[in-house]
Amino acid sequence: MDRNADAPWSKFDPEVYVDNNYRTPLEVDLLIVRLMRDHFGQCLADVAPGSLRGVDVGAGANLYPALSMLPWCAKVLLLEYARPNVEYLERQTGPEGYDTAWDAFWDVLSQGPAHRAVEHPRSRVGEIVRVERANLFDLDGRRRWDIGTMFFVADSMSECPEEFQRGVRCFMNALNEGAPFAVAFMKESVGYDVGEHHYPAYRVNRDLAAESLEPFSGGLTIHDLDHVVRPGHEGMLLALGRRNAEVAAP
Repeated sequence: MDRNADAPWSKFDPEVYVDNNYRTPLEVDLLIVRLMRDHFGQCLADVAPGSLRGVDVGAGANLYPALSMLPWCAKVLLLEYARPNVEYLERQTGPEGYDTAWDAFWDVLSQGPAHRAVEHPRSRVGEIVRVERANLFDLDGRRRWDIGTMFFVADSMSECPEEFQRGVRCFMNALNEGAPFAVAFMKESVGYDVGEHHYPAYRVNRDLAAESLEPFSGGLTIHDLDHVVRPGHEGMLLALGRRNAEVAAP
């Protein structure tokens, strides 16, 4: 059984990952972005722009979760462990602005009123988004955020069920009560390749996703998306909800 510490994270190639998944937008990602936009927009309809602290845990080489939180946040932190991904994210949030690959995702986001009101998303990202190298397991609940995302992380770093459950707990315990969240899993993934390297996964279905998230959640909705984008999985799961008042042991 491959655990998180066994994976070759130092060799992760973010450019290959972006080329495979985001350079040409996939229908399922655009759907996820729309569902997340509407969820956050509904939850935060009465929240002043630029007033929250947001976090994307295990950001990897994916900028659209951060873009989804942009209208409501004064600060967004991208937490990522793999050094190549940290360097990629630092380039995307630097003075030159993010790559044009992310424009298609912003186009979908900007169909909602809150995102449409952000006049210069590239400069806004440079102003408020920061990158920090950190391990998901090091989140212990002492740092708390008002809105959060975790995309293809707890399920895509280990084959170990205990590490999957711990990853979910660590993310959810980093959110303040009432914080809207979006969590995505690859459904029934048996692992994935990035370039020449293989990375482990824990096989998650809808029931397991609900079981792991419900203790922390209010108004949980899980979208079971029947989109297969590569060999070795059966679709995607998008969980949307708000953090409840419960506190679980790390």
